Amino acid sequence: MTAWEELLIGAALLAVLATLVLAAWGRWRTRRVMLRLERMLEEAIRGTFTETSFDESLFSAVETQLAHYLAASAVSARNLQEEKNKIKSLIADISHQTKTPITNVLLYAQLLGEQDLPEESRALVTALEGQAEKLQSLIEALVKTSRLETGILELHPRPGLLGPMLEDAAAQFAPKTAAKELTLRVIAPEMRAVFDAKWTEEAVCNLLDNAVKYTPAGGSITLEAIAYELFCRIDVTDTGPGIPEAEQARVFQRFYRSAAAYEAEGVGIGLYLSRQIVQGQGGYLKVFSRPGYGAKFSMYLPRETNL
Repeated sequence: MTAWEELLIGAALLAVLATLVLAAWGRWRTRRVMLRLERMLEEAIRGTFTETSFDESLFSAVETQLAHYLAASAVSARNLQEEKNKIKSLIADISHQTKTPITNVLLYAQLLGEQDLPEESRALVTALEGQAEKLQSLIEALVKTSRLETGILELHPRPGLLGPMLEDAAAQFAPKTAAKELTLRVIAPEMRAVFDAKWTEEAVCNLLDNAVKYTPAGGSITLEAIAYELFCRIDVTDTGPGIPEAEQARVFQRFYRSAAAYEAEGVGIGLYLSRQIVQGQGGYLKVFSRPGYGAKFSMYLPRETNL
């Protein structure tokens, strides 16, 4: 082997060695960068992040931008909390300021109804009492919805039996179903789900109220619970007029009233509130219906905690 060949081999070995050294240094530097970024993010999550270098390096620029972002986020969070506090105060004021006048209107209407009045006057008193009750229900529903939407009122899903809750919900409608000669069946085999008992009962009651409202006299309503592997399904099925397919996606909108049901009592917020309650617990609400064949509202609740 000539000296020239030995020189070439040596140069090649040096080049390979230099490449390996540069690769190792690059990996070390990349790891150092990632560790430093990880530290910065951990401090940001804990809320203890501060800028540590004030030079012209790239890291200094990153730290400065991160500090500005966190400062802006903190201001945004404070503004959001202040806005929630204002909404909470407004809702409390509305609830408090309207409760007494509406209660008084209902009381006076009932006292008037007990008087010896002409038939036409008695009809007006009955109408006044009905409108006052409708206004009271509307304000209560709006307050509940606003509290759910703004996070003021929190849901607390816990594992529990569905049966007792469904029986309690159905019992509340015994007078209304009897008055309309409706048959209300409850099929609730023993099963467990993860739900907030108070608010889920309210959601079920909204579905039952809707069914009672639109089912003609002599019809039937079924409240049934069915267990799946991941979810429990609660069905409220009626023999009412049904819902056209074009309207089914809109019935859960706030204040939506079908043209065919416009004259029925209600303000169109019960289904919206029920959907908010169910979604807040990791579930969902669906409707299945054909005009002339009634409607079925299905509420799906998780069987295990997945929030």
